[in-house]
Amino acid sequence: MAAYKLSASLSGHDDDVRGVAFPTSKAVLSASRDGTVRLWKLTSENHPVYDDTISSHAGAWMNTVAYLPPNAEYPEGLIVSSGKDVVIDVRQPSRAAEDNAEALLLGHSRDVCALDIDQEGKYIVSGSWDHDARIWPIGKWESDIVLRGHEGTVWAVLAYDPEKIITGCADQKIRLFHKSGKLLNTFQASRGPIRALCRVPKGHPSGADFASADNEGIIRLWSISGKQIAELHGHESFIYSLAALPTGELASSGEDRTVRIWKGTECIQTITHPAISVWGVAVCAENGDIVSGASDKVVRVFTRSEERVAAAETVAQFDEAVKGSSIPQQTVSVNKENLPGPQFLTQKSGTKDGQVQMIKELNGAVTAHTWSAAENQWINVGTVVDAVGSSGKKVDYLGQEYDFVFDVDIEDGKPPLKLPYNLASNPYEAATKFIQDNELPITYLDQVANFITTNTQGATVGPAAPAPTGPDPWGSENRYRPGETNAPSVTAPPKILPQKDYLNILVARIPAMQKKITELNQALLAEGRKDISMNPTELTVLSNLCKHLETVGATKTSQSVRGGLDLAIKLAIEWPYKDRLPGLDLLRLLVVAPDTATFTHSGGANIVDILEVGATETETPAENHVMMAVRAFANLFESMEGRQLAVREFDKIQKVITASIANSTNRNLLVAASTVYINYSVYFKSEGDKTSFEHVLAVLDILGKILSTQTDSEAVYRALVATGTLLTLDDEIKSAAKDVYGIEKSVSTAVGKAMDPRIKNLAGEIRGLLK
Repeated sequence: MAAYKLSASLSGHDDDVRGVAFPTSKAVLSASRDGTVRLWKLTSENHPVYDDTISSHAGAWMNTVAYLPPNAEYPEGLIVSSGKDVVIDVRQPSRAAEDNAEALLLGHSRDVCALDIDQEGKYIVSGSWDHDARIWPIGKWESDIVLRGHEGTVWAVLAYDPEKIITGCADQKIRLFHKSGKLLNTFQASRGPIRALCRVPKGHPSGADFASADNEGIIRLWSISGKQIAELHGHESFIYSLAALPTGELASSGEDRTVRIWKGTECIQTITHPAISVWGVAVCAENGDIVSGASDKVVRVFTRSEERVAAAETVAQFDEAVKGSSIPQQTVSVNKENLPGPQFLTQKSGTKDGQVQMIKELNGAVTAHTWSAAENQWINVGTVVDAVGSSGKKVDYLGQEYDFVFDVDIEDGKPPLKLPYNLASNPYEAATKFIQDNELPITYLDQVANFITTNTQGATVGPAAPAPTGPDPWGSENRYRPGETNAPSVTAPPKILPQKDYLNILVARIPAMQKKITELNQALLAEGRKDISMNPTELTVLSNLCKHLETVGATKTSQSVRGGLDLAIKLAIEWPYKDRLPGLDLLRLLVVAPDTATFTHSGGANIVDILEVGATETETPAENHVMMAVRAFANLFESMEGRQLAVREFDKIQKVITASIANSTNRNLLVAASTVYINYSVYFKSEGDKTSFEHVLAVLDILGKILSTQTDSEAVYRALVATGTLLTLDDEIKSAAKDVYGIEKSVSTAVGKAMDPRIKNLAGEIRGLLK
């Protein structure tokens, strides 16, 4: 079988290419951290040339893209994509990014990181950081079935056949579900997060049904019953993507900068990229070509057909880029004294394709080479360079010198924040200062501290720590992205209690919200509902308001755009109940403004009354509607006027929350509720003797129930923060917590179900308060 060679290098993205698809021999799809999905169309087959158009544009980075082949209802097929903004965008390939989507699928509460479409084209399955997978019937566009039970991010989903779905999770387990949502099987599949799944082609020599790949760098082959059949070893780091070739082979890509081709259980070709991560690989079923997406922002097509090989100049540029790559020293184990010289490359052959050999050059530099079985030679794939901050040179930041100054991406589309650190400092103290200086949620503390620890190993004061053997688990180029992966535990955390700052929930995708409101308005007009639809003036108000929220926010006054608050209230309480979600979303952003908190509607209703009516005005309130209202209750605490209203309307807010979370497993709702109680606890702490004893007891009661019944780590962690803060009020509260509400038992129950070290650390602090 011929080796794969470069067919085309497609440049245009402004950030990492996270997902790729290869729907036909004439088109490629790519999803990027730059917030776009691009459609690349083949315009010339001789030395292939592609033109690209932006298919969709999101307000945050994109993670994944899939394609529904043409059918009677959708003769063009459909492009399906999603990412950080949690909206799954479904659109026809001929639609421009500015056009309305075929559907915008709302249901996940955190980043969508995986998509797949069943082979019969009946449904989409998605996986998310919110620990759920969801099934979306094509054409119906609502997620009636949620695949629950995961204890971490659902990194991979596979619509295995019309009846069965397989999921791969950060909890190291693979789960098999029936499409009805019933869990059929769960099995331990790795010692690291499962990152990729694919169907194994019929006739594969192993006889396996599907394959998985993980952070251990191992591909495992499985029967559908969960029996492991084989392991494929060769990758040297995390594996992010798997795909099956028409030939019966497999393709994989990962953090070791490679795409690898596997025949049976043997790696027969390794394609090194001039990048840190090769995030995705996909296969064209028509001709067997493959496409990759990498951290260097480039989409690349590879082929076995000599007719489709790129021009010699393009191939040479690719080879030179690989040879000129800089390999961070912290990603490899290098002992310069024991390395062979350049003569090794001509005297010794490799033992397997993809084998890596370090060479000490005559000038003292260290280069990396991989063995190509197809070409029977060593290929130079880059030069090993010092790790960031390990050169001994100080970095100047704001007039001071530091051993490290990291870039930290907190909010997409904005410049990274700077995190300075000296080796003599305590990582937790540095993380705490960073959070305080940048007014970030305290819940980032452990992750930031762990990031510092991970990226300064091997360069510490005192006895040297073991050099890290794996890649930067947060992505590429030492850029930390909160929540993207589980961080290692760190000992001796600082005291968290009492919480002193109010928390808000203001992250929003304004363009998607505006688009959804506009689409719903068009539907109302089509139904003849001009009595409640927006008129041209209101559409202008919506446009101005959304633009204002994107650029300024609503922290000063909700009436910065005249009529904006009135319009949001209309959407939240006058539109049909099923259409109110984006209006409630808009309103929860506006409640941070003092004049929203003091607003009185006709008939005397305040903003809490409006939120209650908008979210619960039906016999069976929708959880996502209630969740938006509860987020708004949390955001009220951003202003003094809002805090006063939240306390005056305590019973009303408490009623909405307790009714909604009693039997809920909606992570977003539970986190929002716990955040409300954190803010109440901070308020009670700040007010001292003015605090209502009855209100404190009511909050303790509901917090105990959350700790005893819920399993989501973020909701439990926030409930613990609120509980611990209340325990610092006075001895009478402590006594009631112990003797009446059984908080000690509730805390123990929460710890017994928790995998998150933050929870165990915080529980220990609470137990200390209860002594």
